Amino acid sequence: MKIDSITATPLSFRFPEGKAVAMGIGTARKRDVVIVKVQTSDGLVGYGESHPGRSPGAVASVINNTFGPLLQGMDACDVSGVWDLAHRMQLASHGLGAGAALALSGIDMALWDIRAKAANMPLYRMLGGKSKRVPAYAGGVALGYQDPEYLVVEAQGYVDQGYRAIKLRIGDTTAKDIARITAVRDALGDNIAILADANTAYTLADVRQIMPALAELKVGWLEEPFPCNDFASYRLAAQINPLVPIAAGENHYTRYEFARLIEDRAVVIFQPDLSKTGGVTEAMRIAALASAWRIPINPHSSAGGINLASTIHFLAAIDNGGYFEACVSQVNPLRDMFGSAFEIGKDGCVEPLETPGIGLEIDESIFASFPLIDGLGFDEKT
Repeated sequence: MKIDSITATPLSFRFPEGKAVAMGIGTARKRDVVIVKVQTSDGLVGYGESHPGRSPGAVASVINNTFGPLLQGMDACDVSGVWDLAHRMQLASHGLGAGAALALSGIDMALWDIRAKAANMPLYRMLGGKSKRVPAYAGGVALGYQDPEYLVVEAQGYVDQGYRAIKLRIGDTTAKDIARITAVRDALGDNIAILADANTAYTLADVRQIMPALAELKVGWLEEPFPCNDFASYRLAAQINPLVPIAAGENHYTRYEFARLIEDRAVVIFQPDLSKTGGVTEAMRIAALASAWRIPINPHSSAGGINLASTIHFLAAIDNGGYFEACVSQVNPLRDMFGSAFEIGKDGCVEPLETPGIGLEIDESIFASFPLIDGLGFDEKT
């Protein structure tokens, strides 16, 4: 079974007026996704999802014009061979680095969809896992900067749906961040886990100032306080308060960058994104690497349903899986356009889909409703 063709389609939507969400990296005005389609000589078709990297047209171009011709004719089941060739030609030397990792991620995901369909089994079984309840937290582009009383109402709504954990957006002023977390903790009590994501907006001084409050408020982790390559700040921040673990990984690509995190021993919760870090193949390698160091995997999830569904399969197949990040964005048609990728139970958990492959039926006629809106999706934070 050979790869006949690889094509990518970038899709976008704008948030309606009044529905934008403010967070550490700015205010979200639109969202994008890149859908990857792999057709085979046997007629099987697989679909994957590449993160848009704030430049969806460029990511789609890399897939259509670089990886497509490079990988055409290869064995569609040889995910390791495809990954190695793509890495050698685009990531290891004279390539597009992170952009190539985004593109490769969607291709690899689509190939795993094909492998599982060919074996007539859901992806989690193809990966060596079993169906199980996976704990989820309310995340995605939600729970952003707003008055504490409104934030409490939003958070309570997710708890009422069944979520036993939520993630708040911080990275504003530390005083405002503490006020918001305090209000939510007071309203929800101690039985709901609260996580915090600074979206790279903090300085080391900010972290020193807020860490005591995060510990007192029993915040489960501090996510991405700094840019992904500010290794020195991560090392120093990890020494401030051991009661608040540092989480990162959504902006780290391939197992090689996660190996650096292990060496530094600062980030103790890994958050690879299957649509960014190299796909299912590489995420499984990262999970195995982390498992040897007793580091839990709490993957970052992106906008689209394909990545969300794939992430649950992944978590059902590893021994160090933690939370699934459920996208609870009030507006996200890219999450829902192929049907429901997950359902939250009253126990705060989700389960992988049972249909062969990733488990979603892709209707390409829907694509016309979400034409590409290229360019940045966030207003710059001031």
